[in-house]
This record gives sequence, C-alpha cells and structure tokens, in this order.
Amino acid sequence: MRKQPDQDHAKHGALPRSDGGSVYVPVQTRSERFSSTEVSEFPEVTGRELEWKLSPVAKLRPLIDGSLVGGEWPYQAEATTGVQLEWIDRADARVGSAGKPEERASANAWSSFERALSVTVSGEEAEDLVLTRSSLTAVPSAAHTIITARKHSRGHVVLHNTGAAMLSENVEIVVEDGAHLTVVSVQQWDTDAVHAASHFARVGRDAHLRHVLVSLDGDVVRINPSVHLVSDGADVELFGAYFSTAGQHIEQQVFVDHDAANTRSRVAYKGALQGRDARSVWVGDVLIRQSGVGTDSYEQNRNLLLTDGARADSIPNLEIETGDIAGAGHASASGRFDDEQLFYLQARGISEEAARRLVVRGFLAEIVQKIGLPDLETKLESAIEAALVPGPSQEGPSN
Repeated sequence: MRKQPDQDHAKHGALPRSDGGSVYVPVQTRSERFSSTEVSEFPEVTGRELEWKLSPVAKLRPLIDGSLVGGEWPYQAEATTGVQLEWIDRADARVGSAGKPEERASANAWSSFERALSVTVSGEEAEDLVLTRSSLTAVPSAAHTIITARKHSRGHVVLHNTGAAMLSENVEIVVEDGAHLTVVSVQQWDTDAVHAASHFARVGRDAHLRHVLVSLDGDVVRINPSVHLVSDGADVELFGAYFSTAGQHIEQQVFVDHDAANTRSRVAYKGALQGRDARSVWVGDVLIRQSGVGTDSYEQNRNLLLTDGARADSIPNLEIETGDIAGAGHASASGRFDDEQLFYLQARGISEEAARRLVVRGFLAEIVQKIGLPDLETKLESAIEAALVPGPSQEGPSN
C-alpha cells in the first residue's frame, strides 16, 4: 500500500517511493501537484523545483516572495454590447471558479489582490473587447481577472499589455456550456518589465476556447496556461507566438487536462530567438484521464534560432490513462534557418537580411493570424519585423 506523503514533502512536489523507501521523488503528474490560494502554504523557492528550474528566479523573486500592491489597476476599454466589465470583491463566488495556484508566485498574487476585474460575455452575437493596460508601474503588484462566457455566448477578449510592469497575476477563464470564446494575451511591455502570470481555464459541455499568447517584449515574461476540459465535447485550441531578443527570457508552461469524454485539444507554440542570451522555455503537459475516453489531442512546439548564443528549451509531456482514445501525439523541434529557403529567396534577388525577415515573419504569422482581429495582427507582424533589424542591443550582456 502506498504511503501518504507528509504535508511538507507534498508542498515541495514530492511523493514517497512506491517501494516504501524513505527517499522522496518529485511528482511527475501535473494533476498531483500541490495547489493552494494561500502563499503561506507554499515552501520557499530555491530554483531547483520542477516548475522553477528553468526560470530566472532571481529576477522573479520580488513577485515570488515580496509584498505586492493589490488594488484596482488602470485599464482602457471601449464599451461593447454583450460584454460587461465590473470590479468584484475577492469573496465573490466567481473567484476561484476556474482553478487555483500550483506555484508560489501565483499564490502570492492570489493572496495579495483586493478586487478582481470581471469580464462577462453574454451575447450570442460575437462581440470584441480589447482591454489595454499601459499605466502600470515598476512597483511589485498583483492582479486578478475573471473572464466568463455565459451559455451559448460568443466573444473575443484581448488583454493587451504595454508599458512598465513588475506584475504577478492570475487570469481565470470560464467557458460555459455551448459557448465559444477567444482570449488573446499580448505582451509588449517595456524592456525592463517582469511579468508572471497563471491562466486557468474551465471549459464546459460542447464549449470551445481559443487561447492565444503573443509575447514580444519585456525582460522576463512567464505565462502558464492551464485548461481543464470538464464535460463531454469540450474543445480547446492553445496557440502561442514569441520573439526573444538579447538577454530576454520568455516562458510558457502549458497544461491540458482531459477529464471528460470526447474532448479535443490542439496546442501549437512557435518562437524565434535572436541575440546573445535570448532564452525561451516551453513545457507542454497533456493528461488524458481514465474518464477521457474518445480524446483527440495533439501538441507541438517549434523554435527558430537566429543567432549564436540563443537557447530554446522545449519539453512536451503526454500522459495517457486510458487506451480508448481517438488520438494523441506531440512534437518538438528547434533549429536554425533553412539554408535552402534562404538560397531560394536570394536567388530571386532578395537580400539576405530581407530574406531572413520574410522567413521569420512567415514562421510566426501562422500563430499571429489565429487572433482574428486584422488590425492587431498587422501591428504585431510589423513589431516582429522591426525586432529583426540588427542593432547594438542584439549583442546582449557579456558572460
């Protein structure tokens, strides 16, 4: 009989060995990780933990352990029919309806926020809402946002981040039965911004969520989406595009939990890295439970390394607890430019620099075009192309 882990080891994400030995081993299954909304219940972060070992913990330390300002934060958004925005108290029943933290920075934000911004989509005709944050500060802060798509509603919500930030936040997404929701999170922070976020989503019967992450700017951007498919026919698409330049760290740890029959997931993240010490981390966890019969799942991550000194970590994980599925798979690839593509373009009179920009723009455009808002897509594609122009900043810090 398996021993029950003591609370201290459980908090560290460790379980006893199955042979009854005294040595504890790390929890490998995402669904078994310790979770809590109280930061005091998490142990100190050393940087050796499974969820932190690839992250720049020193830069994130103010958000992991520090005191956070948790008041209402400024935003800009135009009124939209069928979408309601309101500030709600942390005791509101909607808080915690999609998930809860699995790591200390997320729990610190949860323990620190005073009021949450609620975004409710209720119209059956598709509505678009663009919510922009451009007036935050470098003071360590906490935020909490809840996006709810009511039954059979249709909506498109964009969270566009610009300016200064030292921010830890949680975003909850609830897609009720029959609803179709697209949530887009765009990071175009100042170059010294630090942003840690956990996105929790709960998708109901015959509901569909499209979640798109685009991270282009900021010193450290660490956004971890987690999706729980809780009812028959739930469907999720998770897309991500990122561009990491010299000294910049962009990270995504993705989790899809197939907990009901006949659910579907598609995960596709693509990144480009340019400059010394440009860094990206992508971890993709997919769990198909015994209850997830008929599951159809596929995840992939592709990285394009443009210069020496750039590093991309890509770790896909797939756990299957039932053999009665429609299909499941994963793929990961990181590499440099395809010389044949460059030769083809240069043979037609295109300079090497222009050819490289065309290849990278086309590589990431596949994801950016999933946003569904042409004006925003064009702006982001232009921002990607501008980032490709070589400059002194591409050398990055020396070792």
